[in-house]
Amino acid sequence: MRLFLTPLYRACGALAACFMVSLAVLIFIQAAGRWLGIAVPGTADYAGYCMAAASFLALAYTLGAGEHIRVTLFLQRLPETKRRYAELWCYLAGCFLSGYFAYFSVKMVRVSYEINDISQGPDATPLWIPQLGMAIGTTVLFLCFVDHFIAALRDGDHTGEEEPEHADAGGGLG
Repeated sequence: MRLFLTPLYRACGALAACFMVSLAVLIFIQAAGRWLGIAVPGTADYAGYCMAAASFLALAYTLGAGEHIRVTLFLQRLPETKRRYAELWCYLAGCFLSGYFAYFSVKMVRVSYEINDISQGPDATPLWIPQLGMAIGTTVLFLCFVDHFIAALRDGDHTGEEEPEHADAGGGLG
């Protein structure tokens, strides 16, 4: 299963990075258009779609890399046995909340598609298209929480952190 999930988390992270680059390009186009006196309609809407997609698609990657804000300050003060149960409870709560969010995100995409909901802006984009980023991101986040919960059950003391590929060998910034 690890052979499938880790590349999935990384692919979502890479896709989120692509949306961030697209967001920067759209903002640049909008700024250049204003400077040149050329109206570029729809760029603000698409920039918003890119920002939302980047945010949601990056969730599972950052959780897998151990970069989410965590309750470590609280957990490290607990005795070993209570720490394990508290960590399991946190992962279980994450499974529940992300699963709930994923379910309704996917449902929102389906309903938007069925009723042919379009954006209010001049672009008239079918809303199910930009909503896909949120639905995919929350679904993969749910899978990541379930994966971490199972690993914590199996391994005992599981922090949820994988070895980052981008780690600096020198251990510092300078």
